[in-house]
Amino acid sequence: MHANVKQLRLQTKALLAATQRGETVDITYRGKPCARLVGLDESGQEKRPARNPAFGLWADQDSSNGNDVESQVRRLRAPRTFEVGE
Repeated sequence: MHANVKQLRLQTKALLAATQRGETVDITYRGKPCARLVGLDESGQEKRPARNPAFGLWADQDSSNGNDVESQVRRLRAPRTFEVGE
């Protein structure tokens, strides 16, 4: 099924009902595809990867010493503190 942005704005309920019936709705903006509406599976959850998608970047790392992906990402996101020298 195809719809444009104006139809999405004015007929959102009907488009969501179509996705609940199993249809995929392609949204166009100025005649060009820009988005796709798809329904969720029966459990109401999206299918997500089991692990962090960046896991492949560190696939050859040894995780036994705390070098797993989650700890590296946590370390990268941690706030940095600076000490003022004398």
